Amino acid sequence: MQTTVDRPESNAYPSNGLAKSPLIRDFPVGERPRERLCAYGAGSLSNAELMAILLRTGLKGENVLAMSNRLLVHFDGLDGIARASLEDLCDQNGISEAKACQILAGIELGRRVSSPTPQELPTVITPDDIARLFSGEMAYLPREELRIVLMNTKHQVVRVETLYTGNVNSAIVRPAEVFASALKRNCPAIAVAHNHPSGDPTPSDEDIETTAKLVEVSRLLEIDLVDHVVIGHGKFVSMRERGLGFKKGPFASAIR
Repeated sequence: MQTTVDRPESNAYPSNGLAKSPLIRDFPVGERPRERLCAYGAGSLSNAELMAILLRTGLKGENVLAMSNRLLVHFDGLDGIARASLEDLCDQNGISEAKACQILAGIELGRRVSSPTPQELPTVITPDDIARLFSGEMAYLPREELRIVLMNTKHQVVRVETLYTGNVNSAIVRPAEVFASALKRNCPAIAVAHNHPSGDPTPSDEDIETTAKLVEVSRLLEIDLVDHVVIGHGKFVSMRERGLGFKKGPFASAIR
């Protein structure tokens, strides 16, 4: 098995005042991140070990595993790294633009894997089905987005569209735009979802006002608004189940 060699980059920064850490090549073979992945699978590695494989090299006096731990501490875990920009990452000691790109590419691949492809889009039966469509990709977006789920008569997902980016409130969201694609494609039902970058999915007063307007227009157009789901970090809120903008009642009543 080829061993991992950890060498400082030619433009390496100083050790940032940290105690000198051993090179990865000086670790016992069974403790090196890449060798552990080969032997036990990626699922057995810690977040720091997975980051170390992405980054490949550390600094003089700070090996790549120590660097990975430092980044996780600074950004308060993977959630923070997922929200970080290229500039935020490059501000960190020893993180070049190339390394920052490697981190962001890894995060994006993870998001895409956790989001279903169009061929895998499910039938909407519960609010969890709506949240599952978006949570992996939307939970850690730095800005709000509003997405529309277009459905057929069996509530099978036909199409997903992003309608607004940057601000989702009652003053911005226009019901005519929300239902335009459903009318164009003759879809009898839709659901909407938006994220809260703060991570807290508790609906705001504007979220409730927006939902109430959409419910009113859905009745006029005879297009079912199945739900409005607010996505947070690892959790979500179904506006229909909470009776926020909707008449309170079981979610199942919306899809009969």
